[in-house]
Amino acid sequence: MSNERIGWGIIGCGVIGPWHAQAITGAEGAELVAVCDIVEQKAKKLGEEYSVPYVTDINEFLAREDVQAVSICTPSGMHAEQAIAAAEAGKHILCEKPLDITLERIDAMIEAAAANNVKLAGVFQRRTLPSSQRVREAVRGGKLGKVVLGDCYQKYYRSHEYYASGEWRATWDLDGGGALMNQGVHGVDLLLWIMGDVARVSGYCRRLVRNIDVEDTAVAMVEFANGALGVLEATTSVTPGYAMALEVHGDTGSIKMASDEITTWAIAGEEEQTAEATGAGTAADPTALSTYGHQHHVADLCQAITEDRPPQIPGHEARKAVELIKAIYLSSREGGAAVELPLAYDDDGPGIYPSVVPPPW
Repeated sequence: MSNERIGWGIIGCGVIGPWHAQAITGAEGAELVAVCDIVEQKAKKLGEEYSVPYVTDINEFLAREDVQAVSICTPSGMHAEQAIAAAEAGKHILCEKPLDITLERIDAMIEAAAANNVKLAGVFQRRTLPSSQRVREAVRGGKLGKVVLGDCYQKYYRSHEYYASGEWRATWDLDGGGALMNQGVHGVDLLLWIMGDVARVSGYCRRLVRNIDVEDTAVAMVEFANGALGVLEATTSVTPGYAMALEVHGDTGSIKMASDEITTWAIAGEEEQTAEATGAGTAADPTALSTYGHQHHVADLCQAITEDRPPQIPGHEARKAVELIKAIYLSSREGGAAVELPLAYDDDGPGIYPSVVPPPW
């Protein structure tokens, strides 16, 4: 390993692990040096593909001196435990979405990283796209005037076979929820990043089609801190599945996105532009995923380490999407009642933070 490159390891060699391996090998400043999975067959396959050592014991993996940073690619409900162990071993962390499925455990991750002077970064690759950045700059720069609406629609398809492909999928204990927490968290984060924080939310979550424990359909109405209103939809229950659509409207302009592309740019004083989206992305196929965003995240964390600066998506930023999703679950459990944000700890304990409470369907 070159002294100028960050030695990188992967925890979890299943579905998303290979994408991280591709991203690490393609990112400037990173070098894949080891992989780890409790299932030896998975670890061996990925390790041999990239000609790096593989182990099945996380303690052995974290003891390696050549591993300076890790990608955590395990089921969502395992993230915090592994991130804390990595932080205590002095490893920097790039954690797949969501950071974890409870705010209490996410807070523990953030605290562990700070206490051990390591970087903690979250994965939300839609933030890295030039189209997303252009929309955010326009909204935050006032090009749309007074923003009145910010909506995100994620009408995805996931088959029964998809849910049967892993015992952890669509469980409250390890997936933390369904269409919102697993698939919808990307759009939730992007909407928050563009529009800003949410003041209150009310929502309904239901299991309408899939034979799973968690929601396959969710709808929420949000009121942003800036006074704008918005709608969030997240499903895995529709056929054939459609690209994520994000729309922002103000009193001097509107912008629409679909499939990570800007399809409408209508701003007062500028020539209106319209285009057709060219693909559905991961709407129906979760493997139809580019490594562009992951490679960006890896390179950014390498730079954050060498420059001793925060990563572009630090832990407290990646936490926000989970907080909003938790609030929607709470609202649904209470019959759609409005829930105020930020969620606060109860006087006598951590309140709704420790568990993901199923909506009452």
